[in-house]
Amino acid sequence: MIDPAIKLVAEGILSAMQAENEGQHFYLMAAQTTSDPKGREVFERLAKEEQDHLAFLRAQYESVLRTGKPDVHLKLGPRTDLLGPSPIFSPALRARIKDAHYEMTALAVGIQLEKSAQDHYASMAAKASDPTVKQFFSELSQWEAGHYHALLAQQEELKEDYWAGAGFSPF
Repeated sequence: MIDPAIKLVAEGILSAMQAENEGQHFYLMAAQTTSDPKGREVFERLAKEEQDHLAFLRAQYESVLRTGKPDVHLKLGPRTDLLGPSPIFSPALRARIKDAHYEMTALAVGIQLEKSAQDHYASMAAKASDPTVKQFFSELSQWEAGHYHALLAQQEELKEDYWAGAGFSPF
């Protein structure tokens, strides 16, 4: 019989792996669809980060199954710097903002994916009794929070112009 605490951690890691896999494929699709060069580059970097998270989680999952504990030596890779008023797309996107339907949809979907991942990881960290498990789920939650805030900042930066240009704004 598997220890219930180990089972909880393993199941949490498996659901996190699924979310990271979905995020990776979403960001690859977004990179392939946008015509904005900066957007393509950022979405590709986000896809790479999701891939790195997946590899990290897979290794942790294997460690938990093998030893009953996470591997304290595993570390997440570098984070993508997503700062500034326009962290995802170039300022040139504004020139075609009324037709940027896909980019605005990608931001909205990405925001939901990142928020869901952030909440899941925070929940897993709160449930974890092992300090290493708590720490790596907390770190993942913070990482996804950074993605969430960057996508949200970009959406807010473009929203009014997009709504006005696309005829969604009542004013």
